Amino acid sequence: MPTDDALTLVRLSLLDDHRLLVDSMSSWITNHALGFEVVLAQSSWAEFVCSPSFPGDLVFLDYQLKEGVSIESRVRTCRAAGAKVIVISGLDTRQTRARSLGAGASAFLAKDLPMPEIIGVARRIMGLAPLEVFIDGETAARTSGAAGAAGAAGAAGASGTSSTSVALRTQAPKLSVGEGQALALYSSGLSLAEVAVRMDVQYETAKTYIRRVREKYAKVERPAGTRAELVRRAAEDGILR
Repeated sequence: MPTDDALTLVRLSLLDDHRLLVDSMSSWITNHALGFEVVLAQSSWAEFVCSPSFPGDLVFLDYQLKEGVSIESRVRTCRAAGAKVIVISGLDTRQTRARSLGAGASAFLAKDLPMPEIIGVARRIMGLAPLEVFIDGETAARTSGAAGAAGAAGAAGASGTSSTSVALRTQAPKLSVGEGQALALYSSGLSLAEVAVRMDVQYETAKTYIRRVREKYAKVERPAGTRAELVRRAAEDGILR
């Protein structure tokens, strides 16, 4: 057994609006993917981003969801919360790859590769020692490089990790227009400097907005000390789109 896996356990989150596919992937990963632990498996973006387990270390993110949240927003939200992202799609085109990778995804995987190859890509992205995964020349070319496409999903398996339903909090702090705008921009993955530019205000003003947002959430006993917590609060209160 590779020593790195004895020391490292990648917390993996799965999001796909086909519940059966999510359960199948979760079951396969739990039973076969050494070094990975499924901590979140959801078919709804709203429940996914509001889960206490969000985002984990790595996210397998479906490109197309029924919910009207762009792939750019979803990738940047996961990245802002501290996770790396692999986008998975049955729609493998130049545009879908460009949008996914341009938003910050580490890889784009088409939904026609077997799970061992998907996990092989995930291991490389997370810096784990490779296991014996055999990939033909065509697949290797598709999965190499920062902009390469790889493959994804779907293998058989029984029901795996159960979904996590999160009841959204109703007690939301009263934010000013500026604070709400700063929170929405910051939670979408922008830096404070970028938030300041978008809002056309000074850097210190943007910083103050975010500080006040954290303080107001703390007063209603909803932690927002970390960026991941801010993302979750923004999603819960309908600020993040």
